[in-house]
Amino acid sequence: MKLSVFNIKGEETGREVELDQSVFGIEPNEHAVYLDVKQYLANQRQGTHKVKTRNEISGSTKKLKKQKGTGTARAGSIKSPVFRGGGTMFGPEPRDYSFKLNKKVKQLARKSVLSDKAKSEKLSVIEDFSFDAAKTKDFIALLSNLKVKDSKSLVVLGGYNKNVYLSSRNLKNTKVAIASELTTYDLVNADSVVLVESSVSQLQTTLN
Repeated sequence: MKLSVFNIKGEETGREVELDQSVFGIEPNEHAVYLDVKQYLANQRQGTHKVKTRNEISGSTKKLKKQKGTGTARAGSIKSPVFRGGGTMFGPEPRDYSFKLNKKVKQLARKSVLSDKAKSEKLSVIEDFSFDAAKTKDFIALLSNLKVKDSKSLVVLGGYNKNVYLSSRNLKNTKVAIASELTTYDLVNADSVVLVESSVSQLQTTLN
């Protein structure tokens, strides 16, 4: 599979980049994508939720009333969950939501999303670029030229570029990522994926 390489003005450069079929042309595995996105979201959870159970509530332990003869249910403590202000039954406790996922499954998930984006023509390649200064309007102009301004877009760089990152961070529907740190969630969450030319070879090397 070949894709035309564009410049930052949205014009074709006359060059093409060869996409590896083993990365950009496989049959997508939806379950692998689901597992990888699930793990990513689980890892974002702090897991610090907590409620007090009956043994942690402050209050008297005196028996409220006699055991028998009242005509109502027996009650032994004001801290019982059945009373207002009592402890909570089966409430959340601090826990770690993260879980292990095999490296090959994560690779398969990223390849599946990249292949799907390529098949649905939501993938484009631009030549390597940089900004002289961090200006948001320059990045907006880039997105406009590539006709992805009005959709959720993901720009994948070959390496860290401070000015490009600073120029994009104020934009709500755009994210800039590095090829070596690209996640399945970033790919799934984007409507359009823009690969910088140097990131293509990095992705193909990493995912193979």
